[in-house]
Amino acid sequence: MTSQSLSSYIQSNSIPESDLLQELYLQTLSVQRGAHMISGPEQGRFLSWMSQLIKPKTILELGTFTGYSALCLAEGLQPDGKLYTLEQDEIVLSTAKSFFNRSAYVNQIIPLHGKISNSLTTLHETYDLIFIDADKKEYQNYAEQLIPKLKTGGLLISDNVLWKGRVIDKEPDRIGHYMIDYNHF
Repeated sequence: MTSQSLSSYIQSNSIPESDLLQELYLQTLSVQRGAHMISGPEQGRFLSWMSQLIKPKTILELGTFTGYSALCLAEGLQPDGKLYTLEQDEIVLSTAKSFFNRSAYVNQIIPLHGKISNSLTTLHETYDLIFIDADKKEYQNYAEQLIPKLKTGGLLISDNVLWKGRVIDKEPDRIGHYMIDYNHF
């Protein structure tokens, strides 16, 4: 949703992404189907900043994709903290795991494979930070299940809530409608 000029401005006023994140971003763009789903530098720096502000001990991410956002969120983890990231696509999760294994957070990021709606019932932790970036039509369902697992003072971040600006269209597309409903939840 940002122009190249605005993107450049944001990046020039943010802490730069690591070499590993830059490599992951470029690799995802060049070889990954669905590459448009990657969080990217602007959003990644925001996620990192939010995580660093609250210094979470536990993070839950729904929708790992190739792992960019998980690595950004991990930057704020406490030294003994854990980040659980759920992904149903085994192919993209294997890419994420390869980058997690090369990161300083290799022992803190726990990648989980499976259908998210099934996996949520097996999670018994409470979380300081939850990031939802998965099946858009399920956002409200995810939030209903996860809010009770969010620690007091915790932070719930949801991606795509403006859905490319389509939430204000007179005739929003299907996902725009999902996001409108979620935003009113």
